[in-house]
Amino acid sequence: MWSTVSSTPGQSELVRQSWSRSAAHRVDPAGGPGRRLLDPDELRDRRAASPLTGLIPIARALLLGENARDGDALVALGDADGTLLWVEGDHDLRAAAESMSFLPGTDWSEAAVGTSAPGTALALERPVRVHHGEHFARSARSWSCLAVPLRDPETGTVLGVLDLTDRTGNIRTHGERLLIATAYALQQELLVRRLRESASTPRLPAGGSSADVVPRPDTRVQSSAVASRPVARVSSSDVAPRAHARVPSSDATPPRALGLEVLGRDLGILRGPDGEARLSARHAEILTLLSWHPQGLTAERLADLLYEREVPLVTLRAEIVRLRRVLASVGITTLGTRPYRLDPGLDSDVRRVLCLLDRGAHRQALAALTGDVLPSSRAPGILTIRDQVRERLRESLLAGAAVEPLLEFARGPHGIDDLEVWRMCLQLLPACSPRRAGVLSEITRITDELDGPPHG
Repeated sequence: MWSTVSSTPGQSELVRQSWSRSAAHRVDPAGGPGRRLLDPDELRDRRAASPLTGLIPIARALLLGENARDGDALVALGDADGTLLWVEGDHDLRAAAESMSFLPGTDWSEAAVGTSAPGTALALERPVRVHHGEHFARSARSWSCLAVPLRDPETGTVLGVLDLTDRTGNIRTHGERLLIATAYALQQELLVRRLRESASTPRLPAGGSSADVVPRPDTRVQSSAVASRPVARVSSSDVAPRAHARVPSSDATPPRALGLEVLGRDLGILRGPDGEARLSARHAEILTLLSWHPQGLTAERLADLLYEREVPLVTLRAEIVRLRRVLASVGITTLGTRPYRLDPGLDSDVRRVLCLLDRGAHRQALAALTGDVLPSSRAPGILTIRDQVRERLRESLLAGAAVEPLLEFARGPHGIDDLEVWRMCLQLLPACSPRRAGVLSEITRITDELDGPPHG
């Protein structure tokens, strides 16, 4: 998955190519990186023009968590030319990074600084990691960084680059998958925002006026998790002071569909006719399991799916009692017993994704799939649901998706190493498409990884 710029035998050609490009650009390894620093007005204009504007809070939350200023890494977002638009993270690290001109407004393309994760990721249009002495510029050789291109979710065009940088090199072992998943989440958020804008813009009939427009029901896709909390991280902001705090709603926002939201969330949201409630992790698991099994579950079966080890049924029944109070607080009074079952009219974001797949609406399904089902849950039944949703998505895309949604899935966390998916992308792309080279590169990478290192 990752292109490593190093001098190891398996990567020597890649090193030569990257360093050769750097030399061709006349980059001085002893010089200060960052050929040009934008003035404040230019930086403000560049940020305003970027389609990535507004995504840095999401990247910060996913990659740095709540204590970004006390963390051990920096997050940077750059545009398609390699100019850094934002740099976020620990104050001391940011101050230290300024010594190598790693700050907003500087050019970190290969043409400016030589081999680096942001610039080389843009040059190769694929994820790249660069560690310490692998940098072309000497002033950057005490740093380690990972970067991944950010693409337009509909066209695949590179819009910019997302970078994670530290001094210890620890990000090499724990940051790669997280960075890929974050880039995928940012691209999905871009698509969701476009769908919202499209749905909120009334279309006039030919020759008509605004008085001719008939109001339509709100059908906007909700960005339920990406903009508010990490996909794979539980932060203290997710834990309400009370066990089931109400989630305030804005009068200016159209009401969302009633039901359960658990995609990309460690703590689910329940919406009823009388309001909304943030669920505990256990209650979110119970409601997800009952929603997935509309015929109902006996207490014994529900306990098997819920707990990792055997527990007394009285423990489950106590949770059900507390859950009934939460349901009642939002106006939901139906929770059947013997077996436990929900009102079949109670919807969920998981079911909505599956319905979109059944209709062949693959692009909308990908936009609505804002993360895994309760990503931090270890409940046996939730693990099964999570795997089944992933498999349903994959099978549906392979069976009948157009190339654009299939490419979007291939670039995401669950498709990036899927050889069959990449081969299908190659099959669907026109013979003259410039994107075939990138797809072939991914197929070669996966094949090489499956073959393993040479022996002897």
